[in-house]
Amino acid sequence: MPHTDEVFDVIVVGAGNAAFTAALAARAEGARVVVLEKASHKLRGGNTRFTGGVFRCVYNSLEDLIAVVRDNDDPSTVALDPYTREDYLQDLARVTGGRTDPALSQTLVDRSYDTVRWMADLGVAWEFSRAVGAVTIAGAAKVKLSRGGALRAKGEGVLLSSTLFRLADAADIPVLYETQAGRIVTGPDGRVSGLEVRGPEGIRTLACRALVLASGGFQASPDMRTAYLGPTWSLVKVRGTRFNTGEMIRQALDLGAQSYGEWAGCHATPIDADAPSYGELRLTDKTNRLSYPFSVMINLDGERFVDEGEDFNLYTYAKMGREILRQPRATIFQVFDRTTTPLLETRYNTGTPVVADSLADLADGIEQRYGALGFRKTAFLATLEAYNAAVQDGAFDPDVLDGKHSLGLRPDKTNWATRIETPPFCAYAVSLGITFTFGGIRINTDAAVVDQLERPIPGLFATGEMTGGFFYHNYPGGAGLMRGAVFGRLAGTHAARFARERRD
Repeated sequence: MPHTDEVFDVIVVGAGNAAFTAALAARAEGARVVVLEKASHKLRGGNTRFTGGVFRCVYNSLEDLIAVVRDNDDPSTVALDPYTREDYLQDLARVTGGRTDPALSQTLVDRSYDTVRWMADLGVAWEFSRAVGAVTIAGAAKVKLSRGGALRAKGEGVLLSSTLFRLADAADIPVLYETQAGRIVTGPDGRVSGLEVRGPEGIRTLACRALVLASGGFQASPDMRTAYLGPTWSLVKVRGTRFNTGEMIRQALDLGAQSYGEWAGCHATPIDADAPSYGELRLTDKTNRLSYPFSVMINLDGERFVDEGEDFNLYTYAKMGREILRQPRATIFQVFDRTTTPLLETRYNTGTPVVADSLADLADGIEQRYGALGFRKTAFLATLEAYNAAVQDGAFDPDVLDGKHSLGLRPDKTNWATRIETPPFCAYAVSLGITFTFGGIRINTDAAVVDQLERPIPGLFATGEMTGGFFYHNYPGGAGLMRGAVFGRLAGTHAARFARERRD
């Protein structure tokens, strides 16, 4: 336990992927580092522990990823298309409506591959990501990996988190548990000089030469969700940690940091309607329901409300959650038949669908389980009948945007439109869960927090979900963890160098 008169080179607030990449990078620069974790030892790890572990990075060939995965997976079982710098930048621009900060997004993209290689060198184990967006190649013993989403931390977020804690321990980086950060202390020259904290020993001030904020967004704060996202977000389920409540975003803003990004935007994904109110470690991200492109989604009023086949799920699932929130009781049904159920992600195994041998019986089963929510059975069946009649002929191919569509519906389904006509039929009740928020504080490409004039606040750095300007409306799957690691490494490196200059 550090003494109150000790001065740390770098204090890192948070204990997830973004925080530990910062802490490990600072330690590699010779800095004396401490990590503050608001949670207990049992609940440690932030949102990282709940993730599927996908890191979206640039790669030009399978060999590029083999250099990261190494001996942890068998490359003969997978196939992939290149995911170039231009592909990544285009995806960011496309899903954010062109609003992503150009300098920050270019840094994210350009440093992505080097960062996962660096993490592999540190001791993080990687594997090929077969869970989200991957498709089995017909007639071959291979899986075609999703473009951009082909790499994930081995063992997903649970093992990534435990690995990062182990690496920090090996690097002699102490972690102070049940320690909540408070007011950022600055000297007369405006430089960060310390941090007030509340922990098991009470309230005290830890002195430092530089501070890295990596404590997540405000998604677990009902009052901040209501204030910035709107009143309908007050009661939504939180997919990850209950400890990301936005205090350090507020503290940075009080210090003069610039507010940046889409404060009314967030990553909100379709999840099991019966999922708990907050993330549970026994489930981590296994409540996700992301095979909707191959379904028909129908709300309690018995109406379709969105184009399920607009794009691959890695590019639409963040906004699909918000569409579900707009529906009655924020509850909808994903309906599949025998043709598409083989394409369901394994995470659907954590749920209990309604299953029937006829659509009429399916509607009866939904009414029995969810009738109290106001389910309209007759309209549900009429919608399925109209959808089946509107599906056009064409070849169904889950590996590409196949153009197999419906015609005459509002909205039409633009890809992967197959008739729901082959029993057994199943329906999964789906709601939404919030993962992280998009608005936050502004940083530059060195991960330094900047003020209203875009001048760095001396000694203050940030990374991860509390930084704004990256994602608007939507985000490409895997870019969140990658953002945290890229700018975590930058934050730790520059914070350590700043501290060294002050020490010298």
